[in-house]
Amino acid sequence: MRDGFLLDPDVVQLNHGSFGACPVEVFEEYQRIQRELEAGPTDFFTRKAARWFWGDPELPGLMAEARAALASFLGAQVDDLVFVPNATSGLNAVARSLRFEPGDEVLTTTHEYGAITTTWRFTGARVVECDPDDVIDRIGPRTRVVSVSHVSSATALVFAVEEICAAAREAGALAVVDGAHAPGQLPLDLSTLGAYVYPGNCHKWLCAPKGAGFLWVAEEHQDWVEPLVVSWGWRDDADFAERHGWAGTRDPAAYLTVPKALEVHATFDAPRQRALADLAETRLTELGLARLPGEPAPYMRAVELPPCDPALLWRRLFEEHRVEAPAYEWRERPFLRVSIGPYNDEQDVARLADALLDLTRSPHPVW
Repeated sequence: MRDGFLLDPDVVQLNHGSFGACPVEVFEEYQRIQRELEAGPTDFFTRKAARWFWGDPELPGLMAEARAALASFLGAQVDDLVFVPNATSGLNAVARSLRFEPGDEVLTTTHEYGAITTTWRFTGARVVECDPDDVIDRIGPRTRVVSVSHVSSATALVFAVEEICAAAREAGALAVVDGAHAPGQLPLDLSTLGAYVYPGNCHKWLCAPKGAGFLWVAEEHQDWVEPLVVSWGWRDDADFAERHGWAGTRDPAAYLTVPKALEVHATFDAPRQRALADLAETRLTELGLARLPGEPAPYMRAVELPPCDPALLWRRLFEEHRVEAPAYEWRERPFLRVSIGPYNDEQDVARLADALLDLTRSPHPVW
């Protein structure tokens, strides 16, 4: 499987969760589409990519076909889903479309991705953070939005989003789920999940090219969600897909490669990835490192480190052992995260464990 990716063979890649990795055949499809675009830009943009906008409405065009393939994978209706560069972009479109009154609250957890929390603060709403187990009890009369991760980036835990969304809906709050790490790692059925808004990424666990993400919005909330860029798709009677479907001239090849990425993703050995993540957790536990309580993500594990400089540890892992595994601070506590891609094997896990052991026994130990 490693030969099917473009990764540097001299580096043990255990950080798939941050940026993903493109299989060779997916990347080749990506470049084929880019070459087709450059061979005939006018034909590609005005006839092939977006016929719903420029030509015969009965001919959906490549963009609509790619959206349909992704919608089927996500258990969604194609008209409820649009492409965006990444989950953060999708969440920004929603957050910037909301109008908050003084005292309105966005309830979220202490485990959220920093850029998402920053986005909510940017809106001017009061951001209330709590433990994931306390979210439902903390929903109050000023709660306008409940925003939680499906899989947390920092702690690699899966949260009970169905129950949280149900409680948010009952209270009249907007239920938002950050799905950055879920597609390709968790089975999804967005039509029954209970969220009103669900942005996600295709470049991580689906292994699509960078710049491929999506925004799903329940039909009853689509009218007020405006695109980040207003362009030719926006008009009074435009539907959700049209308003968000055209943002000027940009390379759509990453979006159009998603069907190929879905095809290749179906060939990955998911049980083996899960077993390797379990093995990584076992090896790290043997070194005295443990993850936080909760349901772990299938392919990601985050463990707490002894007091140390996590940035220094991350740098030494890479520079001295050619192991790529991020170390960072979360809530002023040092953590290390391991992400198992479809190309990893038992030797990669062993390299990480051996490297950590060596760094703790070196003349300048990391902790």
